[in-house]
Amino acid sequence: MIAKQLSVFLENKSGRLYEVMEILEKENINIVALSVADTTEYGILRMVVSDPEKALKALKDNLFSVGLTDIVCICIPNVVGSFSKASRYLSEEGISIEYMYAFALNDKALAVLRTEDNEKCIEVLTNKGIEVVSSERLKKI
Repeated sequence: MIAKQLSVFLENKSGRLYEVMEILEKENINIVALSVADTTEYGILRMVVSDPEKALKALKDNLFSVGLTDIVCICIPNVVGSFSKASRYLSEEGISIEYMYAFALNDKALAVLRTEDNEKCIEVLTNKGIEVVSSERLKKI
């Protein structure tokens, strides 16, 4: 149930984000989720995409600094306290969340998590009834 995320290092310069989007569009790769974190010099674009291996190759071929990272994606009800429960379960087991990003649509919320132990994260959340989203399902979102 571990999924893959692209991490792309981008200069803080107009048009760089568009260049990545254009490459993925030309390769017919869908972006499922994304997050951008920035500093004054560069940004880190994190993306869950429909074909991570193909995206990795396409971006490397276009001279982007890019890598693949293991992540866990969960699907929870879009109601108050849902993510609190999931994070409590992880905290109780001593699993630290390095970073996350999330989005909600109608009655469901999806959260992308990078933890210090993704396998244990999956085990804990699954045992507590939290839905872990497979890579195959992510490709279809």
